[in-house]
Amino acid sequence: MKAVVYRGPREVAIENRPDPTIQAPTDAIIRITTTNICGSDLHMYEGRTSVEQGKILGHENMGVVQEVGAAVSRIRVGDRVCAPFNIACGTCRNCVHGWTSFCLRVNPTEGVDGAAYGYANMGPYDGGQAEYLRVPYADFNLLHLPPGDEHEQDFAMLSDIFPTGWHGTELAGQRPGDTVAVFGAGPVGLMAAHSALIKGAARVFVVDKEPDRLAMAQRIGALPVNFAEGDPVQQIMDATNGRGADCGVEAVGYQAHDPSGQEHPELVLDNLVSVVRSTGGIGVVGVYVPQDPKGPDPQEREGRVGWQYGTFFTKAQHMGTGQCPVMRYNRQLRDLIIDGRANPSFLVSHELPLDQAVEAYGHFDRRDQGWTKVLLHPGQGA
Repeated sequence: MKAVVYRGPREVAIENRPDPTIQAPTDAIIRITTTNICGSDLHMYEGRTSVEQGKILGHENMGVVQEVGAAVSRIRVGDRVCAPFNIACGTCRNCVHGWTSFCLRVNPTEGVDGAAYGYANMGPYDGGQAEYLRVPYADFNLLHLPPGDEHEQDFAMLSDIFPTGWHGTELAGQRPGDTVAVFGAGPVGLMAAHSALIKGAARVFVVDKEPDRLAMAQRIGALPVNFAEGDPVQQIMDATNGRGADCGVEAVGYQAHDPSGQEHPELVLDNLVSVVRSTGGIGVVGVYVPQDPKGPDPQEREGRVGWQYGTFFTKAQHMGTGQCPVMRYNRQLRDLIIDGRANPSFLVSHELPLDQAVEAYGHFDRRDQGWTKVLLHPGQGA
């Protein structure tokens, strides 16, 4: 099969790899119809993780079941399915309590709970930016979708970014009528804004500096804040008569940059602590890592981020963090899509054949104008 393979910093390649096979009776093989490039893939693409050369990338995957193992009974050949980026066993303590993103059994990497397809430190699993994908514990992990090709763009968001955006608002404790501040207008930030509006937010501010992304936020009913034009905290304070936001979502991560392009991993955390009112909540779904060997200073290389914890404590704010347990939300979000209440595909900018993945990574990494979300279709001709 053809697959997108990591070869080094800012270098991916389309290579021929062996088709996946059933390795355990609980496995399934799916033929990929749509696989997305995620913003978190760029951490690997830019060489800021320990991902090994030769890794097949891709954790946002959907398709049609091609083969199932002998123990698979719920999922059948021919089913149209979406695969959460989390790989989970379904029976460990964390899975039973709904934390499938921190499964205790599936990742042999020391010190890491939870696994994912095609990602650094998240286990030995190939990604789905390929023609086929092996799915462990298929009965537990796969989400059934209606047959056919309706809502393909929308359903492609169910593997990661739509649930992750929703999770950010849950971690922040958002309630109807809240004013919400979302930092980052990449795909996850836009999904957090979309989620907040669906959940009844009175106002949603979205902070970024890329005009095309801010325009997209405005089109869905959010209020754009361009941090290149001034302090985003002050802009939001002015717009709320000094009250600030009731809660906020961090959708940027450790590679946050100021308007000049200088990297400050604490930047967004500090801004959220400043702009969220006392006793308000902050949901952090942007990626932070235990070690960042190529970080700009020694503390950051050890994964230490110096942020305004004293102010956070003094304001009695609360914070939730971590990777989204996709299965907690994906069935409900699927049904919101089917019933026309959610349309996460609004952010899709490009649909391309798998053969064009190399060029697509470059455009997406450079934040080229209009490249907000890329969907790859392995079965589509160049």
